[in-house]
Amino acid sequence: MTTLICGSLAFDNIMVFPDRFKNHILPEQIHILNVAFLVPEMRREYGGCAGNIAYNLMLLGGEPLIMATVGDDAAPYLERLDRLGLPRTHVRHVPGGFTAQAFITTDLDDNQITAFHPGAMSFSHLNKVEHASSAKLGIVAPDGREGMLQHARDFAAAGVPFIFDPGQGLPMFNGDELLDFMRLADYACFNDYEAKLLTDRTGRSLADLAQEVKALIVTRGGEGSDIYTDGTCHNIPCVAADAIVDPTGCGDAYRSGLLYGIANGFDWPTTGRLAAVMGAIKIAHRGGQNHQPSREEIAARYQRAFGSLPW
Repeated sequence: MTTLICGSLAFDNIMVFPDRFKNHILPEQIHILNVAFLVPEMRREYGGCAGNIAYNLMLLGGEPLIMATVGDDAAPYLERLDRLGLPRTHVRHVPGGFTAQAFITTDLDDNQITAFHPGAMSFSHLNKVEHASSAKLGIVAPDGREGMLQHARDFAAAGVPFIFDPGQGLPMFNGDELLDFMRLADYACFNDYEAKLLTDRTGRSLADLAQEVKALIVTRGGEGSDIYTDGTCHNIPCVAADAIVDPTGCGDAYRSGLLYGIANGFDWPTTGRLAAVMGAIKIAHRGGQNHQPSREEIAARYQRAFGSLPW
């Protein structure tokens, strides 16, 4: 089943400051802050929610189709998509700007200072879901504000079921807009912080909001996840990782498991457990797209944790 993934393609520029920010920031001078951090270690990763979700869904054997916008500097990312065999039919080049990118500096205490430039992502509304007529399932992941609104309406108008997954983009929307997303979507997914923000802005409980969709999923990091559906809450346990290396992209890996389970008609406990397995595999690797398990290895990992996986 072709799954249309509407979201961002981005570069993640990750730098390590071999000291502590607190040693260089004077609290009494915070109002005139002017500091520079020497970062001898730096790496650039391929990221963005659409890129990460599509990569993981490809590992599972799904049929991801990316819908995103990129800038003039996107050639290395586009070449990577070609090497991976991920179609870029609906990856639009927006001339005169940069691809979305994050600049993340981490100190020895794992504190982070991040700057994010949306770049071409701000033009995501130029892409239309109707242009991807082969899609039978979709997801609206973090992207430009107008693009997220447009793609949710497009999916609903086309009768294509989709997951609403606002992620870090959730604060861009007020309570009424979030309720509109929930009413248009078939499924919705949030981490625990986002779920709290959702209930605060809409004034409705999770149990109440779950009635707007076929399933509402809340991830809780090391405490696993909850899937609210048909008046029931399925508690999905966390899967022990081989190592805790980098949480970047773990949520996207989890969402690939959700999409694969929905596309293949798995029940919700199985779907949630597969999603948890994908998150555990990812967290043991740096970056959002550097893990390379085969389908057989994914199935074996699922079997060790939960028993046989109904491929």
